[in-house]
Amino acid sequence: MEDPFHRVLRIQSHTIPSANNSQHIKINKRLSNMMDFLDDLKKKYEYQPVFLQSVNEIAHSLTPLFEDKEMGEFYKRAFLAMTEPERIIAFRVPWEDDDGNMRFNRGWRVEFSSVLGPYKGGLRFHPSVDEGVLKFLGFEQIFKNALTGLPMGGGKGGSDFDPKGKSEAEVRRFCQSFMTELFRYIHPSTDVPAGDIGVGGREIGYMYGTYKRLTNRHGEGVVTGKSLLFGGSPFRPEATGFGLVYITKLAVEKQLNKSMEGMRCAVSGSGNVAQFACKKLMDLGATVLTMSDSNGVLFFDDGMTKEDFNKIMDCKNVQRGRLSELDGKVSGEYMDGQTPWTIRAPMDIALPCATQNEVGEEGAKTLLENGIVVLAEGANLPTTLEGQEVIRSKPEIIYLPAKAANAGGVGVSGLEMSQNAQHLTWEAEEVDQKLQKMMKDIYTMMNENKGEAGTLEDGANL
Repeated sequence: MEDPFHRVLRIQSHTIPSANNSQHIKINKRLSNMMDFLDDLKKKYEYQPVFLQSVNEIAHSLTPLFEDKEMGEFYKRAFLAMTEPERIIAFRVPWEDDDGNMRFNRGWRVEFSSVLGPYKGGLRFHPSVDEGVLKFLGFEQIFKNALTGLPMGGGKGGSDFDPKGKSEAEVRRFCQSFMTELFRYIHPSTDVPAGDIGVGGREIGYMYGTYKRLTNRHGEGVVTGKSLLFGGSPFRPEATGFGLVYITKLAVEKQLNKSMEGMRCAVSGSGNVAQFACKKLMDLGATVLTMSDSNGVLFFDDGMTKEDFNKIMDCKNVQRGRLSELDGKVSGEYMDGQTPWTIRAPMDIALPCATQNEVGEEGAKTLLENGIVVLAEGANLPTTLEGQEVIRSKPEIIYLPAKAANAGGVGVSGLEMSQNAQHLTWEAEEVDQKLQKMMKDIYTMMNENKGEAGTLEDGANL
């Protein structure tokens, strides 16, 4: 099987336009030299392909820095230093199921970089979680947090525990056990976790309660995503989804000279990010075509209604059910085993908000055939290398990478930390205004950094 390093070299060399054959050979040689500079990393972590994929994507965008005659070697050394986490904490998480049996999962916290501030990044509870996945997420988090302009480093954590199918009591006992080990490594000035896939307000509440009981301390911004009842920030649940739509709206208005109203938008996922992205899209008059989960997709050819949206919110947040349970109860059609990227229908904007590597080569081709003009990533690294190759083959398509497009969530987490430090709670309108300004600043930074021939993706990495 082709390893991620040589795969990205092949893809990158195919997507860079060249005026003649000699220029094409020159580009290939240049990229090959950069592969040499990353060779040791490849050998060391060949068993962590998603992490290597993330490193490569950013490395190739930074080619101009690495080729600088005076500072190139310095930038290479600095980049290599960034690819090694400052600390990785691994531990066993014992918990008791409802039948009285002891169960065991693995827990991790990857404290990647504290250069800009305390480690900051979410906790993910999902069977796919391992050290390599968390390293990829933590590495991306460094750049995402830097884009917000707030003093936050990068980190990520989680467990291979699967909350699906577990009772409320089992989830509570697991969260309490997880925090019983993690609490000794976190502090407002050291490491501040938050939520992610499988970790919402319920799980954060269980973990924060355990932290409070173990430390006899309250009011500290030691985790974010908390309830407003005990130190959370207004607008935190909405932040990632709303921020995604805010930056998409800016790109559509600035680069296409169009309004979001009437635009047909495909959204994947049905968790926090997808839910609030759909809400804001409908607020702006856009047409929401899809929401999905791991079993299938709800397709609304005429657009999701507010009544449909409320039923989905109840299904996912109250009943904790599957979208298939809404078949026949909403105006859309449930399509078992499908994703938004297998549906063939006219689309303007694609917003993958489910998980990493969900948009593959075939999915990207389908999106092109459907007529998309924007791909804005709500999940972390949701587009595979092959999918990115397809999207980049059409330079007229606006591609907003995850590290910029979904930075609103961690941005408002940073604002929650600020409120906790001041023992204040801001009004929701104030937080929303700060979020909109943050996303505008990120878009402006991307646009300014990309240069004349670059892309917004280049601008996000540079």
